[in-house]
Amino acid sequence: SSRGAWPSPRARAPRARSPSGPRRAAMSFGAAGAGGPQHGFMRSSGGFQEERSVHSSASFLDAFDFTAIEEMDPSLAEGHRVVYDREVPFELRVQDAEIGPQEVGTLEAIRCKILALGEEHRPQHCRIELTSESDLFFLYTHSVDELRFKQMQEHQKLMIDFPEYLSVVMKMLNHCIKEPQSYLAVFVMQRDGQARLDFIQNMEYKFVELLSCDFAAAPEEVVRQQITFRYNSVKSRLALMQGRLEDINALVKVKNPSLLLQLQKTPPRVGVKR
Repeated sequence: SSRGAWPSPRARAPRARSPSGPRRAAMSFGAAGAGGPQHGFMRSSGGFQEERSVHSSASFLDAFDFTAIEEMDPSLAEGHRVVYDREVPFELRVQDAEIGPQEVGTLEAIRCKILALGEEHRPQHCRIELTSESDLFFLYTHSVDELRFKQMQEHQKLMIDFPEYLSVVMKMLNHCIKEPQSYLAVFVMQRDGQARLDFIQNMEYKFVELLSCDFAAAPEEVVRQQITFRYNSVKSRLALMQGRLEDINALVKVKNPSLLLQLQKTPPRVGVKR
């Protein structure tokens, strides 16, 4: 799937870990963590009222039961269960076959959904899905079973076994959220639909690649199913919240009509972006 217009690439060796790229990304992520909003996934340091509003919105949404909606997710069709679902700051790069990957990519919040099949401590298969709120056609998947993991283990000299793989990936994703100046998630996309996610640690004196996962762009039919589900999910959630709001309005109208009149005169607040 095409990402549309991309920044002009800056040439570098295909696998070279030049400090300029990760360091610049680390500085950008660090600045975001310190206070500046970066590409829509960081809140400003001075916005304490905004942060409280975000937490209040989260608490309000927790009161709703979206289980029936979530069970319609096409990702669960094969019996998988969701074990992780968060937005993570990624550096997106495009790799050109002749020039190589961009020196510095674009920072974006990517939704990472990890699914497992089988028992919690003895998974048979796991899948990682990457989606973007800014591009509905962005959908990459990473699928691995025990046999494929052994190939990864031998190639990357990993010291973990397959049952520990998911927990390690989740730990690294959380590091990228909590310590963006020290842990980077670099997603390199090729024109043929193949991609690679590199977890990189900034050791101050060098950059160390901790883990690399191969991804592939999802087929058009799968992308269509996911877009349909996401649209229907938002539509159903909105209907639930509108129904709840009407119930609250009816209750307030009986208990305190003057308060309802005052609320109706109050202009709506602009939604807070998370």
